[in-house]
Amino acid sequence: MEQQYKTPSSKHSAELYRQALHLMPGGCSRNTVLRHPHPLYAAHGQGCYVTDVEGTQRVDFANNMAALIHGHTHPQIVAAVTEQLHKGTAFTLATEIEIQYARHLCSRNAGFDMIRFVNSGTEAVMSCLKAARAFTGRPKIAKVEGAYHGLYDYAEVSQTANPTNWGEQNNPASVPVAHGTPDSTLNDVVVIPFNDPDKAIAILEQHASELACVLVDLLPHRVGLIPASDAFITALRNWTRNNGALLVFDEVITFRNSYGGAQDNYSVQPDLTAMGKMIGGGFPVGALAGRKEVMEVMNPLADELLFPHSGTFSANPITMIAGLTAMQLFDQDAIYRLNSLSNQLRQQITEAIGIADIPACVTGNGSMFRIHMKPKPPTNYRLAYADNNEIRIRSALLDHLFNHGYMMINTCSGTLSTAMTEREINRFTEVLLGGFRTIKPLFASKND
Repeated sequence: MEQQYKTPSSKHSAELYRQALHLMPGGCSRNTVLRHPHPLYAAHGQGCYVTDVEGTQRVDFANNMAALIHGHTHPQIVAAVTEQLHKGTAFTLATEIEIQYARHLCSRNAGFDMIRFVNSGTEAVMSCLKAARAFTGRPKIAKVEGAYHGLYDYAEVSQTANPTNWGEQNNPASVPVAHGTPDSTLNDVVVIPFNDPDKAIAILEQHASELACVLVDLLPHRVGLIPASDAFITALRNWTRNNGALLVFDEVITFRNSYGGAQDNYSVQPDLTAMGKMIGGGFPVGALAGRKEVMEVMNPLADELLFPHSGTFSANPITMIAGLTAMQLFDQDAIYRLNSLSNQLRQQITEAIGIADIPACVTGNGSMFRIHMKPKPPTNYRLAYADNNEIRIRSALLDHLFNHGYMMINTCSGTLSTAMTEREINRFTEVLLGGFRTIKPLFASKND
């Protein structure tokens, strides 16, 4: 059961949730909004602040699960979208803005020969895996244990593995997420440990002739928000190249970390990259980009179309103009400033942990961070895994932050937006220190 956090008393939100329970399973369409006894409902957002229907304002470190790189209602994005709304929202015709945005994104990364737009990060990853199968003619994929890659059956395998079912470290089990996942799906997903080149390659070798691709997130959130080592990524690149498989990067979240994505910080390039979240400028989006030779499997003008691909709202002009505007604003200077501010925040969090004298730590990179109720930063999914006691302590901290005006992702993770300044960072760490002091007794009673 997913962890739910405590909501301050709020009559309007309580009534809205009562209505929602009759209309949607659990009263929502996304589990991440749930709190106990009910979620709060947003009224409006501005910059890095969100105001709920009760009139309470909070600083937003969740940013719609890392999707809002410029915070809420950025005036240039609002103006561009408003202008397009008067022209139309979607057509059964191509639009020029799709070409402009494709050109812009391809210009940001030398490995992006071609690109196609879809409607979510899940769809982008799914399309990458299907393209890899079409290109190689092979059925299996490999992925990192615990890594989240969206809702697609194959991509979600092992993302909720736990000590009762995750198997041996040298041979992690393919663990289903959804009840009823076919055994055939599990058999076609090879799970490898994170940041352990030797163990990962040994596992891949057992399936060398069957693997279409290796899928990896360079800063996997559920694995602990720790960067993949260059040695790990280089080993995967060399293995895939030598064995006729593709290397696929999931940069749905991490594309924010550098101008051409987090992969700018590595010495190798993938064959395909999945993107989403912040490249939509606040609207639903996904994209896959990569080598022309691989992307051509989707070319309907080819003598043989290997991967038929379409989507009713793919590359709709609202998302395209919002995304292009957002990414033009997210230039080298903006990235440098945001990453510097994030470095400062992570340092201040570390200092607050020391002052409070609690066994916690902070991880992250670029403009993302995660606080762990552990004394040392984890190095893989199994070490990052939070037991019930850690979840209890984490929940108390998240409730403290929420009740003092700060929204976080429910793993005690956060993302920064360009709307933030040192003022929000400094005030956040002050409140966080108070939260650390509040939860300190819970560590002492951890085994009670």
